[in-house]
Amino acid sequence: MADLQPSIPAWDERFVYVSVHDQRARPLLDELAFEYRSRYADVLGEDEVRLEMERYAADSFAAPFGAFVLLLRDGVAIAGGAFMHHSDDDTAEFKRIWASRNHRRQGLARRVLVELEAQAARQGYKRVYLGTGPRQHEAIALYRSSGYTLLSAHDFGENSPPGYIFEKHLTAEEPIHDV
Repeated sequence: MADLQPSIPAWDERFVYVSVHDQRARPLLDELAFEYRSRYADVLGEDEVRLEMERYAADSFAAPFGAFVLLLRDGVAIAGGAFMHHSDDDTAEFKRIWASRNHRRQGLARRVLVELEAQAARQGYKRVYLGTGPRQHEAIALYRSSGYTLLSAHDFGENSPPGYIFEKHLTAEEPIHDV
């Protein structure tokens, strides 16, 4: 009798912590810039997109206060994200959470978010702060479904800068005891 179970791809997937300048990150950062240009073309020019992508120094996303992670599949970056120090010693700000448009709808951004939360906690952070654009509905839904609290929401043309701002308090994981 034939096995009727669908075959599951045997990918080699792993998280790696790298520099923003790592060549494996370039395609994801390029796609992120493309996404900003396509979703916000009516309000952001090419110069604003470039400035947004260059806003933070690379060392902002380096230990001991930050991190930049890629999810590799068979050696190729398919998702990633970063965090940096925010307003106080307990708060990390998450940035650049992204999944390749060729690999969407596989839960990759959620996996990156969970990995970033774990790494932020390992680095001593107790709270996460993050923002996303008002036209990034998938990101807004991800953060809401992942336990983040919405602090503010503004669209273009309102009195406050556009964006959805969230926070989440990280909980210390219970130690694992051998039985």
